[in-house]
Amino acid sequence: MVVLGIDPGLATLGWGVIEVKHGKQRMVAYGCILTTPQQKMPERLLQIQRDMQTLILRYQPAEIAFEELFFAKNATTALSVGAARGVSIGVCAAHTPLLYEYTPMQVKQAVTGFGRAEKKQVQQMVKMLLHLEDIPKPDDAADALAIALTHVATGLVKDQFFMK
Repeated sequence: MVVLGIDPGLATLGWGVIEVKHGKQRMVAYGCILTTPQQKMPERLLQIQRDMQTLILRYQPAEIAFEELFFAKNATTALSVGAARGVSIGVCAAHTPLLYEYTPMQVKQAVTGFGRAEKKQVQQMVKMLLHLEDIPKPDDAADALAIALTHVATGLVKDQFFMK
């Protein structure tokens, strides 16, 4: 089974693909969708849509996991990232209804065993769990792999739909 993890963002949207076979997981690919502030908002969202469609077609994920958004300070940033996340969810929902979401604390708990782990601890565990030589870069891609690993750790419950 192929799982796609997504760390939503407008300027940098991280993604990570893992495959699970016979209880073992391996990293397939990871990266980021990048947009720039020089692009108009509709252009940025269209780029995210097109790049997400390309990812879906290339890797054909059976299930897709997103990180929930959390913003404590900047409402403008929250709205922009929310728009990018919405575009991503729309593309993914057209591919499969098996969409899931996890809070940052759930990701930290699943990957490190401690819900308040530091970012570096999560990255080290991603490296270890996926038997990688180096920590994936940029951080958004490592986060996306952590989100995919979190979904695998839940047991891939197919009847738990996104945003219940």
